[in-house]
Amino acid sequence: MAAFIQRMSCLLAVWLAVVLSGIQAVDRSNFKTCIQSSFCKRMRDVVPGHSPYRALLETLELSNTRLTLQLINDNNKVRLLLELYRLQGNMTRLKINELKPLRPRFEVPDVLIADPPTEPLSLVSQDEGGVVLSLGADARHLVVSARPFRLDIVEGPHVLLSVNSRGLLAFEHQRPRKDTLSKISSTVGSMWDTIKNIFSSSENDSEEVEAEEDAEDQNYEKEEDQADMWEETFKSHTDSKPNGPTAISMDFSLPGVEHVYGIPEHAENLRLKTTDGHDPYRLYNLDVFQYELYNPMALYGSVPVLLSHSTQRTMGIFWLNAAETWVDISSKAAENTDSVQAPSKVAQTDVRWISESGIIDVFIMLGPKPTDVFAQYASLTGTQSFPPLFALGYHQCRWNYKDQEDVRSVDQGFDDHDIPYDFIWLDIEHADGKRYFTWDPAHFSQPREMLQGLVDKRRKMVAIVDPHIKVDSGYRVHKEIRSKNLYVKNKDGGDYEGWCWPGTSGYPDFTNPEMRSWWASMFAYDQYEGSMENLYIWNDMNEPSVFNGPEVTMHKDALHGSWEHRDIHNLYGLYVQMATADGLIQRSGGVERPFVLARAFFAGSQRYGAVWTGDNAAEWSHLKISIPMCLSLGLVGISFCGADVGGFFKSPSSELLVRWYQTGAYQPFFRAHAHLDTPRREPWLFGPENTALIREAVRQRYALLPYWYLLFYKAHGTGQPVMRPLWVEYPEDVTTFTIDDEYLLGRDLLVHPVTDEGSKEVTVYLPGTGGVWYDAFTFQRHEGGQNLYVPVTMSSIPVFQRGGSIIPRKNRIRRSSSCMEKDPYTLYVALSPQGTAEGELYIDDGHTFNYEQKKQFVHRRFIFADSTLSSSNISPDSQFSTASWVERVLILGAHKPSSVTLKTSGGSVASLEFDFDEATSVLTVHKPGVNAGADWTLLFQW
Repeated sequence: MAAFIQRMSCLLAVWLAVVLSGIQAVDRSNFKTCIQSSFCKRMRDVVPGHSPYRALLETLELSNTRLTLQLINDNNKVRLLLELYRLQGNMTRLKINELKPLRPRFEVPDVLIADPPTEPLSLVSQDEGGVVLSLGADARHLVVSARPFRLDIVEGPHVLLSVNSRGLLAFEHQRPRKDTLSKISSTVGSMWDTIKNIFSSSENDSEEVEAEEDAEDQNYEKEEDQADMWEETFKSHTDSKPNGPTAISMDFSLPGVEHVYGIPEHAENLRLKTTDGHDPYRLYNLDVFQYELYNPMALYGSVPVLLSHSTQRTMGIFWLNAAETWVDISSKAAENTDSVQAPSKVAQTDVRWISESGIIDVFIMLGPKPTDVFAQYASLTGTQSFPPLFALGYHQCRWNYKDQEDVRSVDQGFDDHDIPYDFIWLDIEHADGKRYFTWDPAHFSQPREMLQGLVDKRRKMVAIVDPHIKVDSGYRVHKEIRSKNLYVKNKDGGDYEGWCWPGTSGYPDFTNPEMRSWWASMFAYDQYEGSMENLYIWNDMNEPSVFNGPEVTMHKDALHGSWEHRDIHNLYGLYVQMATADGLIQRSGGVERPFVLARAFFAGSQRYGAVWTGDNAAEWSHLKISIPMCLSLGLVGISFCGADVGGFFKSPSSELLVRWYQTGAYQPFFRAHAHLDTPRREPWLFGPENTALIREAVRQRYALLPYWYLLFYKAHGTGQPVMRPLWVEYPEDVTTFTIDDEYLLGRDLLVHPVTDEGSKEVTVYLPGTGGVWYDAFTFQRHEGGQNLYVPVTMSSIPVFQRGGSIIPRKNRIRRSSSCMEKDPYTLYVALSPQGTAEGELYIDDGHTFNYEQKKQFVHRRFIFADSTLSSSNISPDSQFSTASWVERVLILGAHKPSSVTLKTSGGSVASLEFDFDEATSVLTVHKPGVNAGADWTLLFQW
């Protein structure tokens, strides 16, 4: 045994050495392709156009809230149950399950925020070919065709979406294993004879059921078991598959659609590519070491939501399944698919979803506008959590700051170089032997003293707490989880163990509410020794990562209660972040908003915190890909996204590092991070010129914190993404449909980061013909609807403010966001061609739930029209006071006035000083001096 342990330790050391070397790209052989994933190969082998499924119209039942209908597979006589729901908000839900499964199939819990409210379904017509149902609007119907089964959603003469039009619906029914059938057939026969005798009074019914059962049994025996249906081996790992094949597949056709987006996470362009002749996009949360770019391989998180967009309509498909999933996308010209009139050729995109287990549960979100789809999805899975204001500041991290003196030195370095920051982070080395919830006694012996030093400067810390627990009989966390029997089990019923950072590790079963509750309790100040109010949490490795597991993750036949890991895999990371966020809320008595970063995620993870794009590299291509990766996440509800500034692996050049800071400053989550073996790269270590450039980028971030905070408040309330593609705001401009090297923050800021080495210029597309955009720094005015050539230097960050908008900034930059709490605002009023503008300001205490629980906030609307700038209260029933005031107003695209007069709500009138720059057409009004939460008006005489 000792020799075995020594050998395993050596193997783990070799594995870690490879990981820590940081010189290799992803080893693709560690991860399956579709052809190596037996269920994906089987489903892909289904031939289009030959669907065996038929709707049994005589079984149709229609209530006020749903339609049920049986489907039959004419090849094996197995019946499925179809459920259709018309949901509030212009959505349709489709569920398909086995009518009589041998055992229950997994249905995803805890992702939907509630049972979606329904609206009445009404029958329009029915004949032997199918049924037509009304979807409320006069021209919108749902058509169910019987042979073969097909479902169409139509609006007037146009088909918006079709289900099973290609005949790729497949549902692998549960069945006894063939080598056990012969052993049990005689026993079952005897039992059935007994049952028939007992219920002889129902002879006719029994004969009908018997005939149906016999037909199914005969077809079970006729069906050939394919390779890997009941056991599958990948490399050295065998998946026992005790329940046999349970895969599902369904196809959706989108006439008139060329552009589809979403289904993150992939290191890929924003617009999804066709997978014809290639692997499908894979959704299976994995710890992928040094991931490659521009391929459909699975990464750390999975959100099974796809959006389609055309000049006519935006729609969404939400495939609610947490098992391993593959998504095929095919685009082609289709004849006469969108109209009942003359034949025509239009574009069409076909999407096929394939999952290993579970049921078909899909939500079709009909838009029609992008904002409608965001609202529809938010109504199902919730909105982005509203982060504390300081979480939107700059975060400084590396693996690892070595001790308390290192933390103090880095913290002081920011002050010495006049660079603001809010958080310093500690990676796995801060804990005692990687025992989470502890501190290394040699290097972090006085954690409260360290945290108090940050409190004194109004700064915070994040410590990592990973969901793998060191198997150590002297470790309290391990002992309590084991004593409560809350670990994931292996297929034989013992505690599942694997390798991760601490060595041999147990994996808490976060699908169990009792486990989540216990985990949350561990963040109480009397449980997590050394923690304080300014300590927040990072959940890494929550895919879950298992170094010696298949594909570096958990075995699929591991058990979470009665469910296999294959059923819940993509949910695991969401549950970890959920339990951690709950713990941070509970430790404050429900008062404080949490901040939790997680690497793995699923639909609904937006409710619990932030994510990042994982272990990227210090390469220009990784800087560039961070933009579409975060845009894709924003489209499916996860706005709080960022990428490791500078790249996690390798060492950036000074030029790359500066450009990454400039890009990160304009992405929602702004954190620098680096690998253990990389040279130190704090912002002041690359010479004074680069320090100045980085300082300016970070200062721009802090100046814009009022705008960022407003955008997150609105995202929390509406589901609209903070960082969004241009087509979201310009849905009829086809030029925007493939742009993913620039983006919008809200509606009003357009950002085109410099992401190419040695750039001397960038070409920026300014959307909106007839509108105008202003350079955010020079205030130069540009017409919309054009490609603009922009010369750049190393100090350039191409950012433009939309004409017609008003953006608040705080231009007094201090050491942290909390130090700026009472500082004044400057309003940047960018006039439209019509001479108007509008904007908002949101203020609360920045960290509690009082904005929600007690309506303690300020929400103002600014309007410039008819030579008047006014501030009015959007929420009259809110209660909050602020010490901040308005110290300056800049009006871009203005003319020189003869006077500027301030009128306050108290009736006072005062003339204000102003300057006008004729070269830039910028009018600056000095010191209005009004409280940021008050009503006031500026009158301009031209």
